[in-house]
Amino acid sequence: MARDIVRRDFMKRVGAAGAIGATGLAGCIGSPGDGGGDGGGTESGDGGGETTTTGGGGGGSGGPEGLVVIGYPESGIQLFRDYYSQSDGSEEILVPDGLRDGAMPGQVGNEMANVTGTAPAAGGPNQEAFNTLFQDEYGSSPGVFTSQTYDSVAIQLLANAAAGANDGTAIRDQMRRIANPDGMTVTPENLVEGVEAAANGEDVNYQGASSATNFNEDGDPASAAYSIWEFADGGTSQVEVQNFEGENPDGAGPSADSGPGGSDREMSVGILLPETGDLASVGQPMIQAAQIPVKQINEANPAGLSVNAQIEDTQTSPSAGTSAAETLASAGVPSVCGSASSGVNVPVSQQVFIPNEIVGCSPSSTALSVSNLDDDDYIFRTAPSDFLQGRVMAQVMSERLGVSSVSTLYVNNDYGQQLSDRFSNVFTEQFGGEVYHKVAFNKGESSYSSVIETALSGPDS
Repeated sequence: MARDIVRRDFMKRVGAAGAIGATGLAGCIGSPGDGGGDGGGTESGDGGGETTTTGGGGGGSGGPEGLVVIGYPESGIQLFRDYYSQSDGSEEILVPDGLRDGAMPGQVGNEMANVTGTAPAAGGPNQEAFNTLFQDEYGSSPGVFTSQTYDSVAIQLLANAAAGANDGTAIRDQMRRIANPDGMTVTPENLVEGVEAAANGEDVNYQGASSATNFNEDGDPASAAYSIWEFADGGTSQVEVQNFEGENPDGAGPSADSGPGGSDREMSVGILLPETGDLASVGQPMIQAAQIPVKQINEANPAGLSVNAQIEDTQTSPSAGTSAAETLASAGVPSVCGSASSGVNVPVSQQVFIPNEIVGCSPSSTALSVSNLDDDDYIFRTAPSDFLQGRVMAQVMSERLGVSSVSTLYVNNDYGQQLSDRFSNVFTEQFGGEVYHKVAFNKGESSYSSVIETALSGPDS
C-alpha cells in the first residue's frame, strides 16, 4: 500500500510556496543561509588613501570597474543598501544564484539596474515536462533548483528500484548505471515506467529536467546550463541560457554492471531541505518538487512498489541539519535528497551520510569542497559545482560586461571563499583581468559599510 509522505501537516502549510518561484537559491549554495541584518553607511575609499563622500564608486575614483558579490538575500539586502549609499552605482555588479531573489530591489530601495546574475539553469532535455508537472500539481511555476530537486529524487528512486533494497551501498552502485548512458530513456513523463523497468533489472538512462544528469567521477553533473539574469519588473528576468559541458559530458566513475531489481516492496527516501531559516523561501518550492516523483510512484505502484518519503528541516543550519540527518539515519533511510547549502551539506555528509553509508544527492549545494570530500562515492549532486560557475562568472564579467578590474565581496564560508577564489583565478589567468581586493563579510551584520569601502578602494600599492 502506498505510504503518505512523512512530515506533520506540511502540504497544507506549504501549498502556496510555489508562488516564490522568482526567488533564487544559493549556489547555494555554499553555506547556510540568505543572511540577515540592517544598518547603513556613508563613505568609501578612493584608492589614493583618502576617504571620499558617497557617490562615485570605483570606476571613476581609482576603484574597480566591477564587483562580484557572493552571498544570500537577507544579508544581501543590507549589503546592497550600504553599497548604494556609498556609490552611485557605476560599477558593474555580478552575483551568483545565491542572490537571485526578485524581492531584493524593493527591499533595498533601488532598482539594482547595475546587477547581473548567473545561475545554474533548468536546461535539461526534459525541462518542459517537469515544468508541466509542477504547474499541474501546485498551480505555479517552478523556482530555481526545483528541477534539480526533482531529478535528485527521481534518480534515487530509480537506483533504489534497480538495487532491489533500501540499502545505501547498493543504491550508490546503481546511481551512475541509471543516470549515465545507455539504456531505456526515462524522463519525468515516463518515470513510472522507468521505475518498473529498473525493478525488472533492465538498463535505464534517466534524462532529467535540469540536465542530462550524467554523473562524473566526483558525482557531479558532467554538463550543465547556466542562465544570465537581471532584476526586472518586481522579479528576475532571464536574459540568456547557455550550455556548458565538462571534459566527459557522458559522465564517468564507478558503477554496477547490472541491477537485481525486485518488486512488491516499499522504497524509502529522505528529503533534507530548508523548511525554515535563511533559505526557507527557496527551500519550500524545492520540497514541493521533491514530492512530485514520490506521488507519481505512489499513485501508480509500478511492480508493486511504493515510496515512504521522510522530510526533515535543516533550518539552514549546520547543527540543525546534522541533527535532522541523524533522524533520517535512525529511521533507516538509505538515500537523501539534500542538503541545500554546502555549509550544511559538508558536515552532514562527513558526520552522517558517509559514516552511515547513506547516499546524499544535493540539488543545490555547489561549493568545491563537496567535490573534494573523502566520500567513498556516497555523495552526488544534480547541481553543478562552483568550479564551473566560477568560470562562467569570469567569462560573463570580462566578455559580456566588459570589465577588466574587480573586487569580490563574499560571504565568509566555504561557498563564498571558494567561488571567489575560483572566479579570481580564472578572471586573471584566462581573461587577463585584475582583482583588487577579495573581501569576506559575515552574515547578519547591522552594517557592511567598512567591507564595501575596502572593496570599492583602489588596488593596494
